[in-house]
Amino acid sequence: MTAPLKPLAVSLGDPAGIGPELIVEAWAQRDSAGLKPFFVIGGKAVIEAAARTRGIALSVTAIDDPDQAGGVFADALPVLGAFDSPYTPGTPDAAGAQLALASLERGAEIARLGLASGLVTAPVAKSALVAVGFQHPGQTEYLAAACGRPEHDAVMMLAGPSLRAVPLTVHCALGDVPALLTADLIKHKARIVAEALRRDFGIAAPRLAVAGLNPHAGEGGQFGSEEAAIIAPAIAALRSEGLDVVGPIPGDALFTPRMRETYDAALAMYHDQALIPLKALDFDAGVNVTLGLPIVRTSPDHGTAFDIAGKNIADPGAMIAALRMAGECAAGRASHD
Repeated sequence: MTAPLKPLAVSLGDPAGIGPELIVEAWAQRDSAGLKPFFVIGGKAVIEAAARTRGIALSVTAIDDPDQAGGVFADALPVLGAFDSPYTPGTPDAAGAQLALASLERGAEIARLGLASGLVTAPVAKSALVAVGFQHPGQTEYLAAACGRPEHDAVMMLAGPSLRAVPLTVHCALGDVPALLTADLIKHKARIVAEALRRDFGIAAPRLAVAGLNPHAGEGGQFGSEEAAIIAPAIAALRSEGLDVVGPIPGDALFTPRMRETYDAALAMYHDQALIPLKALDFDAGVNVTLGLPIVRTSPDHGTAFDIAGKNIADPGAMIAALRMAGECAAGRASHD
């Protein structure tokens, strides 16, 4: 028999952002949303204060071991760890950033040791983390390092009900993209995406579609050479390995309704080429999934939203979707392995 899945771990994110109140809302909707048990790492006082701002009657139970979470989840939100900070929604400070970092670090350790079935990370403010000693571009890169993997093995996939999209280059200037694109980069990330779709999403024969970089996918070299010189050879190599990969497809055609029916994930050449359609289609249900790591990790596809934090207007949809997807991926990985 398959052993029951461990609860999910949730890192608090910046306590001045919308993360804490959305975690509380997700717990309040746990039954209707079909969420698996989860526990929050640190910030018990923050969680209790966030619940009050949302008008949610919430019991919070301190736990000493992740295994205790499942036993209390039906009646209370479990919180692991005594580290905390004041709740100052909309006003980030050093104490909050230190709490966010401690929560992330403990969450990574718990997931890596197999004490949780996955890690869901609430949004952080990268500049605030840097000010307290964080030395990574973002949470994804930190988690790769914490798991002993190189950064290029941690692949960002944005997933929603309508689309799964992977930016092959991520946080860089648009002008730098052509120089960063290589056939090896495309092949490496495509292999990781295909394996993750099989292992975590239960798609036996994943179908990948690869975008072009230039208008009309280069128009036969009229608008750029990257399609012929880099992208098409990478696709041919992947197909020779037995992967179902098509492209390069013009960016203005790749995300149309009819085209989306033909693939399981789209590989985009740069950040906005992937994120604009995802957010246009699935803004309140978009999930950032990190592929290529030995742990399951998801995050809502939005930021800290300091401007609306504590005002009881932030939509919990993406946080709920991130928790649900983490549970589904953990179950898929357990059955695959």
